[in-house]
Amino acid sequence: MKRSIQVREFTVVLEPDEEGFHVYCPALKGCHSWGATKAQARKNIAEAIQLWLETAERRGLAMPMLETVKVAA
Repeated sequence: MKRSIQVREFTVVLEPDEEGFHVYCPALKGCHSWGATKAQARKNIAEAIQLWLETAERRGLAMPMLETVKVAA
């Protein structure tokens, strides 16, 4: 039986540093990566997110609840 693929979107934060970009996913605790370029950082965090989700599923961990909040600035 073929497993269906679910596509989810996650917000990530890219922070430039001296040698490239630190990138993390605020919705997934501890999900961080790095890349020498923005493109490499995005590729690396996508892989880190995939691994995070696979590990959470194997361990039976609940997925975080994602919501959007609007504020006036």
